[in-house]
Amino acid sequence: MAPAIRHLISLDDLSDEDLRAVVGRAARLAARPRAAQASLRGDVVGIYFRRTSTRTRTAFSSGALRLGAQIIAYGPGDLQTNTGESIEDTGRVLATMLDVLVARTANDPAQLRAMAAQQRMAVINAMSADEHPTQALADLTTVLCRFGRVDGLRLLYLGEGNNSAAALALALSRFPGAELHLRTPPGYGLAPDVLARARAHAARCGALVEESHDPGELPAKVDVVYTTRWQTTGTTKQDPDWRTVFAPFQVTGELWRSSPDALFMHDLPAHRGEEVTAEVLDGPRSVAFEQAENKLYSAMAALEWCRGGELA
Repeated sequence: MAPAIRHLISLDDLSDEDLRAVVGRAARLAARPRAAQASLRGDVVGIYFRRTSTRTRTAFSSGALRLGAQIIAYGPGDLQTNTGESIEDTGRVLATMLDVLVARTANDPAQLRAMAAQQRMAVINAMSADEHPTQALADLTTVLCRFGRVDGLRLLYLGEGNNSAAALALALSRFPGAELHLRTPPGYGLAPDVLARARAHAARCGALVEESHDPGELPAKVDVVYTTRWQTTGTTKQDPDWRTVFAPFQVTGELWRSSPDALFMHDLPAHRGEEVTAEVLDGPRSVAFEQAENKLYSAMAALEWCRGGELA
């Protein structure tokens, strides 16, 4: 009997144990990338991206191939949803031919839930408007590889409360003793429901998630400083003066005065001179490109989990 498939549309689809297992599996793959088994041999994975992508699309395509699967790639104009077919009907049809669908819509996650309204094909959210769950898996994989643990680490995030920040909050809040200090521009914080969910996880697990709009109010010492691009894929800002509002949240070398050993993380792509200076992004404390490589290993672990595999 084939194992039951699992959907990964939000990090809340993972139990605490599942989250640890996926991140642990990804870290082990990062340590021994050539040791991966063909656990998806015979599977067909659909790669459906309606928005641009370098890291996530390549990570899932390469990861599926490394695990022995075949892939079918779809662009934004390739499916009959463009001619009026419903998302539900499209999902039902694809589920008869694919084992996994990795989809980036940058839209309402309800579209992905509609695709997942069947139990033949696993659906993975490669980024929706509200959350970027597979990015957080890569982030935690990077932290685990670098520190040997996630529990108890302190992370400072500066910038917009976008889908990457939302995923980070929903993930890190599940690790006891971990602290996430968010510094977001006024009017650009985490969505209230996401912040509430993250704080509920933190209260249950003994972690901390706190948000302030004051870039000068910083924790005394942190292990990681994290930022993302100010202009997130598929979004626009209504305020014509938004860059002035964001400017005080730029990551500069000054942030390392109180935490000289802190690592710098960025989900990429980066705009040097906007959200981060070149000195920081290209400096010795930056692990941004290691973080990008870890998208491959976390994608492989996510694919295995969604196919019901044991993450040994």
